[in-house]
Amino acid sequence: MPPLDEVTPPEVLRYRFATPADAESIAALHADSWSRHYRGAYPDAYLDQDAPEDRRVVWRERFRAAPEDQFTVVAELRDDLAGFAHICLDADPKWGAIVDNLHVRYNLKRQGVGRALMAESAAVLVERRPASALYLWVLQQNVAAQAFYAAVGGTVVEEELAKHIPGGATARVYRVAWSDPRLLLRSGV
Repeated sequence: MPPLDEVTPPEVLRYRFATPADAESIAALHADSWSRHYRGAYPDAYLDQDAPEDRRVVWRERFRAAPEDQFTVVAELRDDLAGFAHICLDADPKWGAIVDNLHVRYNLKRQGVGRALMAESAAVLVERRPASALYLWVLQQNVAAQAFYAAVGGTVVEEELAKHIPGGATARVYRVAWSDPRLLLRSGV
C-alpha cells in the first residue's frame, strides 16, 4: 500500500458525515494543525501541553450534544482521516453559517482535500439553508490559509481582534465570506 503522503487526487477520497467514533481522530488532527499553524498566535505552552486534551474534550462534547444546527464532514483516504470541516448553521444574521473548523492532514495539503471539503460542506449548507451565506475567521498570520480561501472565492470583509483565543492570547483575524456558497460546489472550485 502506498504511503498516505503521496499525491492523492480528490476523487480517491471519500466524504461522509462524522460520527462520535471519529471524535478522537478529529481531535488529534485539530490539535496537530493548531500546533503547526498557530504558533505565535496561541501560547506554545497551550499548544504543546493543553491543546490535545482540550480538543478531545471539545469534540467529545460536540458529538455528545449533537446539535441539529451543526455538522462535520470528514474526508477519508483508505479509512484514515485526511481532513474535516465543521459548520455551524445560522451563526450570524448577516454572514450566515460559519466554517468553525477546516483542517487537513499536514502531509496531504495542496492536494485538493481542503477544496473538496469546502465543496462538500457548501453542498450540505445549500441543501439545509439555501439562502445562507458562509464565512470563517482566519488568523492574520496564516497567510497560506488566506491564499487558499481567496483561491476558492472567499473575500476578506473585515478584520478584528479575536475574541476567544485558547490559552488567553490575542491575535488579529480576518473574516472571509462567501455571499453565495454555491460558488464552492465542485463545479465552481
